[in-house]
Amino acid sequence: MTAFDDLMAFQRETEALAQIAGRLAWDQETVMPRGAATQRGEETGALEGVLHARRTDPRIGEWLAAAKAPDAAGQRALDLVGRAYGRNACIPARLAQDIARLTSVAQGIWAQARAAEDVGAFLPTLAEVIARKREAAEALVAGGYGATAYDALLDDYEPGATAAELAAMFDRMRPRLVALREAVLGAEHQPEPLEGIFPKAAQLRLAHDLAVAFGYDFTRGRIDEAVHPFSSGSGNDVRVTTRVSETDPFNCIYSTIHEVGHAAYEQAISPDYLLTPLGAGASMGVHESQSRIYENQLGRSRAFAGWLFDRMARAFDNPGLSDPDALYGAINRVRPGFVRTEADEVHYNLHIMMRFDLERALIAGDLTVNDLEAAWNDRFQSDFGVAVDRPSHGMLQDVHWSVGLFGYFPTYTLGNVYAGCLYQAMQGQVAGLEEGLAAGNAGAATDWLRDRLQQHGGLYRPTEAITRACGFAPHEGPLLDYLETKFRSLYRL
Repeated sequence: MTAFDDLMAFQRETEALAQIAGRLAWDQETVMPRGAATQRGEETGALEGVLHARRTDPRIGEWLAAAKAPDAAGQRALDLVGRAYGRNACIPARLAQDIARLTSVAQGIWAQARAAEDVGAFLPTLAEVIARKREAAEALVAGGYGATAYDALLDDYEPGATAAELAAMFDRMRPRLVALREAVLGAEHQPEPLEGIFPKAAQLRLAHDLAVAFGYDFTRGRIDEAVHPFSSGSGNDVRVTTRVSETDPFNCIYSTIHEVGHAAYEQAISPDYLLTPLGAGASMGVHESQSRIYENQLGRSRAFAGWLFDRMARAFDNPGLSDPDALYGAINRVRPGFVRTEADEVHYNLHIMMRFDLERALIAGDLTVNDLEAAWNDRFQSDFGVAVDRPSHGMLQDVHWSVGLFGYFPTYTLGNVYAGCLYQAMQGQVAGLEEGLAAGNAGAATDWLRDRLQQHGGLYRPTEAITRACGFAPHEGPLLDYLETKFRSLYRL
């Protein structure tokens, strides 16, 4: 056995334990009894202690110093292990366990506060989470990982990205998004909304059909319900969750397609990379590009709307709309709604920009948790022209801050930007794209994504992965052009 072999064997066990931790998180959001929350926090903290000890084991440093990679994939694996080892070594074991234990419990406190519309019940816990994450970020900065505390956290989800670069990109995007929003909302033609009652059981059956249409392998996955939809796992156990509102079937339909995009990425990664450093997506931004292109460019296309209309007509006694064109208008209807996960494509990135600014201020200490609700509501009124009516439509709507995911939000817009680039390239290279979608078969598109991007897992750095797939470096232009073309046509501008 060489040093490289020893390191990869050790890493394989660490990856397996991390998958078990992920399964505990899946269980907590789907089937765990409410009374188990405190115990689960202890269990999560204990497992994180084991994982942190392995991730900072001094033998890793010795193996890294002695290891010789057999090929380019092996070298990339060494690079990823070295990066993770350096970052993890900056974080004291006590702090890693505290964060795991706290965020496990905080998730339940957030869910209860959200259900009760009680911001005050969540604020003390949120303050603790922020304090711990700030402590971790400062330790990373001291270790050379990030110029600022926020950059150190962001780098965990999108390696190489900086807040300054993202802020500059957002500044370039905002004027075109706002101008498009104003034009669309002021248009004479407005698509009709979907109305009616759509039974839960029928929606979940349709969700299954949609997952199959987008290539999800149910022999290695399952669909369950959660308050906040998510995808979990990798390799041969990749699970999807969705949620159901009987007055809004689009919530279930597009939550399912979105999460299937994440899951299909994980299922498509080369089996050679299973339980290795390469066995996951390149970054959260790249991951999000898959969920967003499945959901929007493919799932909300005019072609796919025809097939979806037929399936909704079969699934529900009254599909709620007269024809596929009416459905296409309804699934792309632009409204300044409160909830990010339900936002149309024109408004979605404005939601992310707002959260990006707020969480940077929280981490920097320029905004306190006691002032967060007012800051959120003021910013929302300014950006969307609507007053927040209740906390579950405001600062309590997202799970991310309760589980410590600071630096995660901007990867959603990065995912949209990457998806815009991928779709532009796909349109020029995939024969029969529209015809397949119209027949409810997304295979031509998903096969292209699998071949160009998904199978490679973490083999390439984020921007390198997108550049290789598209043939050009990622930028926001293709996304903005796609949005303007689509919505100006839809609204007859």
